Amino acid sequence: MNKLFPTQEIGSLAKPVWRVKGYRGEILSKEEIAEAVNWGQRLGIENLEELVKILTKGARTPADKKALIQWSAKFAIRFFEVAGLDVVFDGEQWRSEMYEHVIRNVEGFKFLGYVKSFDYRYFNKAACIDAPKYIRPFYVEEFAFTKENTKKIVKVPFTGPYTLVDWTFNEYYEKKASSQIRDFKRRKTAARREFIFDLIKEIARPEIDKLVKAGARWIQIDEPAATANPSEEEMQLFVEAFNETVKGFNCTFSLHNCYSNYEVLAKYASQLRNCSQLALEFANRDSKQTGIGKTRAGYKELKIFEDNGFRGKYGLGVIDVHTDFIEPPELVRDRILHVVNITGDPSRIYVSTDCGLRTRTWEISFAKLKNMVLGAELARKRLT
Repeated sequence: MNKLFPTQEIGSLAKPVWRVKGYRGEILSKEEIAEAVNWGQRLGIENLEELVKILTKGARTPADKKALIQWSAKFAIRFFEVAGLDVVFDGEQWRSEMYEHVIRNVEGFKFLGYVKSFDYRYFNKAACIDAPKYIRPFYVEEFAFTKENTKKIVKVPFTGPYTLVDWTFNEYYEKKASSQIRDFKRRKTAARREFIFDLIKEIARPEIDKLVKAGARWIQIDEPAATANPSEEEMQLFVEAFNETVKGFNCTFSLHNCYSNYEVLAKYASQLRNCSQLALEFANRDSKQTGIGKTRAGYKELKIFEDNGFRGKYGLGVIDVHTDFIEPPELVRDRILHVVNITGDPSRIYVSTDCGLRTRTWEISFAKLKNMVLGAELARKRLT
């Protein structure tokens, strides 16, 4: 993209109440239906009467529920477009949650219950009880719908295999290794490695292959667990896993990682192959003061990536997704320009939220994104 400081979202957007309750078959109040209509009108969504017909039904068919997913995806796509973003997806409206959505669509796993992730949000943790098996595509239909409903650049968020393994109890492979390796540490390491590379071979790469064949040109590998095990051995395993996942595909790949130890990640980022961009979280660490100099302490870790030889692009987190504070455009501008001074090359910066916006309301999310777009424009004007 030739445009300086293109803007993008990272992934998730909160699911509207009408989508959640409607999909569950619950009765919606007049106020909840009115909210759907109001947002639809604000976003310029056509044929809203068809959505209202579904929402006012007493009983909804499987076809109705599928339609609700598509309606919420269309709302989310238009939400990002109207906010002014250059790179979009559908706010992950088809997905239950980044981890659970994948596990529910493959074999070899058993869900055990919910554990806390962040912001009073939970995910349904599973155990691997057999060799993972690919049974059906889990992102392809969602991507095809998004591609059909936008003219913007589409980036597909894709939960990475390293994180899927790290968040899963490794029962099958540890049991398998116990009959072959007596030493506990070596057994755990071997079982973890086999699990990761089986998941890459049997699940991740087949799905990526189908996405690329369906027309995907940019896939964002989401790896929040990248530095959860910061030893040299584990970080080399992470690098090897990423490189194996993306190897040989005619597609642009990027890595998203947030709320992690960037001093650790920075040492290995230059070893990632076919990784065009690192989407990183910084606003959460930063002050709310404007200014381009040392006041931008939240971005100090970025220099470590530069010092360690990373020369790709940055998906620069300038919007904190864990607070309702609406970042002024001037603050967004100064965060961008501060990083320009670090990299010396403004063409390497994409402007992003820290992470997905699923914990924020649509009103807050829209205001944040609008100001992010305005801030990027202010930064462009400063350099032209």
